[in-house]
Amino acid sequence: MNEKIFAQELIDFCYDSPTAFHAVENVEEQLMKENFVKLNEGDEWKIEKGGKYFTTKNGSALIAFTVGSDNIEEKGFRLIGAHTDSPGFRIKPNAEMVAEKTYLKLNTEVYGGPIVNTWLDRPLSVAGRVTLMSENPLKPEIRLMNINKPIMIIPNLAIHMNREVNKGVELNRQNHVLPLVGMINEKLEKDNFILKLIAEELNVEMDKIIDFDLFLYEFEKGCLVGFNEEFISSARLDDLQNIHSGIRALVECKNTKATNVMVCYDNEEIGSSTKQGADSEMLAIILERIVLALGGTRDNYLRSIAHSFIISADNAHAIHPNYVEKHDPTNRPIINNGPVIKINANQSYTTDSESGAVFEMICKRCEVPYQKFVNRSDVRGGSTIGPINSTHLNMRSVDIGLPQLAMHSIREMAGVKDHTYAYKVYLEFFSL
Repeated sequence: MNEKIFAQELIDFCYDSPTAFHAVENVEEQLMKENFVKLNEGDEWKIEKGGKYFTTKNGSALIAFTVGSDNIEEKGFRLIGAHTDSPGFRIKPNAEMVAEKTYLKLNTEVYGGPIVNTWLDRPLSVAGRVTLMSENPLKPEIRLMNINKPIMIIPNLAIHMNREVNKGVELNRQNHVLPLVGMINEKLEKDNFILKLIAEELNVEMDKIIDFDLFLYEFEKGCLVGFNEEFISSARLDDLQNIHSGIRALVECKNTKATNVMVCYDNEEIGSSTKQGADSEMLAIILERIVLALGGTRDNYLRSIAHSFIISADNAHAIHPNYVEKHDPTNRPIINNGPVIKINANQSYTTDSESGAVFEMICKRCEVPYQKFVNRSDVRGGSTIGPINSTHLNMRSVDIGLPQLAMHSIREMAGVKDHTYAYKVYLEFFSL
């Protein structure tokens, strides 16, 4: 595999997936091309050994799986978990606001934990999901939308009006980070701007629009950077990088004995407590349905969980060359030096010595280097889907990630080699 071509494919995927809804749509299209069969939650499932299937939830989460040749209750599931969402800004209802009777701006709220100041002075666009009127009130029509041109910006305040700005400034999320759309005139009116934008983009009547889930995103596409193009610079690497490599490994893995599963959760950035998040019964229900559809029993399902293993794949912090003091003195992951096993004594990550050893042995089998990450003992770190998922499925679990810088910035940075390393490890794991 050509590492730079694979990295560029990731950049394309990230750019074409400005929201979780678009990420799932793009993965779905890829799976359909590989002859995966879509299963609807409300239907009776008919699956068979050797089959390839997927199902979605809320249009923003997806679970894809290939049924292995051995009995699930004896071989179990091989799972990789990642998430589709990224921190940013969501547009509020009745979002249009006017400043000085001249400027049109939009009212937004922050989603998750972005580095807010990285969103300033960037060409921005809008994408997301729109719900339309239908004949059945319980099933509104769903359409995705991507304006795909720079229509707004959040301008910074000039240094002349804040002489202390380079000493640090706190941005008020209600007042200081509202995107500027343009100057009000005969072509740009305040009234119903968002509804008119949607109607024109989707070619529908405004009265057909009921609601929307729309987010801002950086319009400029990512790229390879560095003297030898060894780095990937892109939005949403956390966690679309693991979605991209994990789905690729699932698709390309052949002749498996275990049943392989790639679960793409939503809402990790806001705690996962949604029907499509890791803090739900979504995955547990899907796994049980797989066992039952193959003629198994509840007991077969419980036995399969005992033989299963999940890799919780969410990116990790590489040591920052300008802030080396922020890192643990002995565990210091470096970009392009392999995936990172994430460890925490208080189980913010699910890794223990056994599950970590499993991942290490898989890396050794496919000749991929690996590293370890532990927070400084005086710094509280983050968490991910691993511990949350473990409260619903008592299977062995390891938390890993690819080393990156600028996590939660509008533009994150990771390694070209690491992306290929992830694919190789995931392919080896699915082949066990």
